[in-house]
Amino acid sequence: MTTKVAVLLSGSGVYDGSEIHETVLSLLALTEAGMEYHCFAPNIDQHHVINHLNGEEMNESRNVLIESARMARGAVEDIAKLKTQDFDALMMPGGFGAAKNWTKWAFEGPDGEIDPEVKQTINAFVDASKPIVALCMSPTVISKALEGRKLNEKLTVGTTQESSPYDITAISVGMESLGAQPEHKSVVEISIDAENKIITSPCYMMDASILEIKEGISKSVDALKQMLG
Repeated sequence: MTTKVAVLLSGSGVYDGSEIHETVLSLLALTEAGMEYHCFAPNIDQHHVINHLNGEEMNESRNVLIESARMARGAVEDIAKLKTQDFDALMMPGGFGAAKNWTKWAFEGPDGEIDPEVKQTINAFVDASKPIVALCMSPTVISKALEGRKLNEKLTVGTTQESSPYDITAISVGMESLGAQPEHKSVVEISIDAENKIITSPCYMMDASILEIKEGISKSVDALKQMLG
């Protein structure tokens, strides 16, 4: 039987939704690995809309599900329709949408709230012992979803040993405060939590080329394939 992977999106565009390179390369890697993917997104308003030319906030509102449809070529469903039993794994590309739409980490750090349906979805896959692949900023969402469960999940958002546009130390400390065990990994490395079946890779949390992003994502999907046996 074909492996089926649910891909969770948070909009369209790095500064207010899903990171486009990471999303496309994830879908490509899954397809190259012989897996079938289906995209989902919360049917909620984005926190805000960012002009990707100048980084300024725009005076308009957009819906996360509708914006995610741009990424999925229209083939995306409301996360409310995601049934864990229909899929073998969950994959979560990064982008600021993870920290603005799925959670409010971008504004309130680890104390920020998480969308209840996103939290339920992550916990459902963990409870079913089905693997999760999380890229870039998405591991913070996993740590928030699993807060209080004492699973000691191993996650990475990057390393302080290489150049990053973000405060890797602060984000890692934030995840640790929620019960996770942060690991330092380079952009072409992955963290594998075999016990909780969680695979994470830094992607654009680090200063990186698209080829390096592709390598990290491909390794993540390869690890997923091995984990699924």
